[in-house]
Amino acid sequence: MSIFGKMFDKKVCDICGGDIGLLGNRKLSDGNLCKDCAKKLSPWMTDRRQSSVEEIRQHLAYREQNYRMLASVHPTTVLGGNTKVYIDEAAGKFFVTRSTNWRDTNPDIIDFSQVIDVQTEVTEHRTEEYHRDREGRNVSFNPPRYRFSYEFETKILVDSPYFNEIPFELTDTRPERRGSEEYRYYEQLADALHDTLMPANARPNLAQSITEAIGQAVASINANAAQNVVVNVPKPAPKPAQPAATGEWTCACGAVNSGNFCTHCGAKRPEPKKVFRCDKCGWTPEDPTNPPKFCPNCGDPFNAGDAL
Repeated sequence: MSIFGKMFDKKVCDICGGDIGLLGNRKLSDGNLCKDCAKKLSPWMTDRRQSSVEEIRQHLAYREQNYRMLASVHPTTVLGGNTKVYIDEAAGKFFVTRSTNWRDTNPDIIDFSQVIDVQTEVTEHRTEEYHRDREGRNVSFNPPRYRFSYEFETKILVDSPYFNEIPFELTDTRPERRGSEEYRYYEQLADALHDTLMPANARPNLAQSITEAIGQAVASINANAAQNVVVNVPKPAPKPAQPAATGEWTCACGAVNSGNFCTHCGAKRPEPKKVFRCDKCGWTPEDPTNPPKFCPNCGDPFNAGDAL
């Protein structure tokens, strides 16, 4: 029989026994899987083609049990933007999903004890900017100019018989400048996620670590970015006394303070604004704390390396 004859042979799902349409087959190592049964698999499963029919049956049994467990999961903390990590601190469990109606999508419930590591890498994306010449053609600047954006890629490594990692992008709006307020916000968010999900012996004070990291980040970004993070954590234990800072400062909530933390809302005293000077030609902006994206003298982009 020719290869085309085999292609049009009628196939049956080895899981549910239903007929498989022409483009509906999902191959297994020793059988076939229909697209409806494939939709029930975990979204983090990557080795379906190497899995046997029996292994898929076991996986689907685990998914049914996971669905029943969702009724007992009550998230108290939500971290992230488009993709969110829902955390039930009392139960020591979490799940990751993009869906707001998460109970219907059956996200995989992970226990804190299953977490091996939480890794976040920052990828710099560079796009050259052009201008039109007298003939209407797009040509490069001299020297070339670039537009930058930064992607925070998070990977949660887990000990599970059905998948090894949960990868997702932490950023929903990518920062355009390294060291900007939005960039620091995602750094703080990545730190809070790591400290929250690591085993208990690696996170001595969960509530305090979340409150400090997220509170500092939300206080320093604009309102639109702040809406992407929802935090509801137990009140942390009192912190050890910190050395008093000199000079008064006004918190975002309006309170005037002299110490390291706001006496009204608990927000941390903001760091002094950085002063920038081009590290290539030495040009200094009129407002050294608010440099342009590119040096007008030499075209070099301003980044953390230009901070004094």
